[in-house]
Amino acid sequence: MSAIGRSEIAAGAAENGGAEAEGGQPRDRLSRWRLVLGGHDADGVTTEEGTAVVLSAEDARRDRALEELYDPAPRGPGGLGSSSPRVARWLGDIRGYFPSGVVQVMQADAMDRLGLRQMLLEPEMLRTVQPDIGLVSTLIGLGRVIPAHSREAARAVVRQVTRELEERLRARTVQAVTGALNRAARTRRPRHRDIDWNRTIAANLRHYQPEYRTVVPERLVGYARRTTEVQREIILCIDQSGSMAESVVYSSVFGAVLSSLRSVRTRLVVFDTEVVDLTEEMDDPVDVLFGVQLGGGTDINRALAYCQERITRPTETVMVLISDLYEGGIAEEMLRRAASIVGSGATLIALLALSDSGHPSYDADHAAALAGIGVPSFACTPDLFPELMAAAIERRDIGAWAASRGIATTHGEGGD
Repeated sequence: MSAIGRSEIAAGAAENGGAEAEGGQPRDRLSRWRLVLGGHDADGVTTEEGTAVVLSAEDARRDRALEELYDPAPRGPGGLGSSSPRVARWLGDIRGYFPSGVVQVMQADAMDRLGLRQMLLEPEMLRTVQPDIGLVSTLIGLGRVIPAHSREAARAVVRQVTRELEERLRARTVQAVTGALNRAARTRRPRHRDIDWNRTIAANLRHYQPEYRTVVPERLVGYARRTTEVQREIILCIDQSGSMAESVVYSSVFGAVLSSLRSVRTRLVVFDTEVVDLTEEMDDPVDVLFGVQLGGGTDINRALAYCQERITRPTETVMVLISDLYEGGIAEEMLRRAASIVGSGATLIALLALSDSGHPSYDADHAAALAGIGVPSFACTPDLFPELMAAAIERRDIGAWAASRGIATTHGEGGD
């Protein structure tokens, strides 16, 4: 059964765009047979000299993805909770290795072969699983192949996790953003009730009068009067390629929190080769997550163009591009677009990942090129994201902020 499934998938991949190896070169006949057969059946595929066929690095990754689904190694007993990060990574991998039609078939097969259907349909199975961000990443990765009668169970799991994340992150995000807005709105001619006495005293210590044991304030520091007007525009531009699933989850949660603040106007845009504006659904992370369609292609330039057209107050706009920067479009156009956004006065930051998963995989050349035109590029954990937004709102040096938090940033020519 597994051999038939694997051969059909591998053959289908070859017929639908998978017949080329790296660099667009035709894949040789033996390599294609090696992929079709897989496992022990592939041992008989040899060259004319009798040596084993060696797959390219990319084909070797395809082979492992096929093996994971159709020729899995025996596993011991255990719940699905611990395996969900592995499944999420696998779902991301296949979108980069196979055409979309083949990916849909593999996703459907995964529902049964990886135990996901059982997890979604049996309440007792759901009770044995610890819902976490890895499981949520798996569910949104499956997307529309989840059966209609299973979607409510999937949404319940996603809602539980996003609610817990929002409870954990909301207070510090609101405090950081509102505090930054207040500091950015300081005035040197405040009304008496708006004076920031601590900062006023600190700014006038040189005017201390010992005989009177007091400070004569030459300059007052305070806050501008509170206003209901929008003070900052925030754009979250999120790469929804398969490898970014965890970042998409966290971005949806932060989008919901930011959308609740009247002093900022937040836009949430997701993209692969298409661009989708999910701003209207942003107040509910579950709707956002089930509105994305994780894909394999990436057109960052197209997404930046869409967002740039919606920037009306550049100097008051913070745009966060969350992407691994593996551009599938024209890289030069992407860089020119990014330079144009920075040149307009907007703050543009490239987050290579918004996750707890450690060091991300990303295109180092593109990250360095962006850094060279003034776009800081680094990965950020969710716990530090509120601080990052505060620094950006106050127009502080983001590179210096990252360094102060021990975050390694990418440097380009002419960068810091």
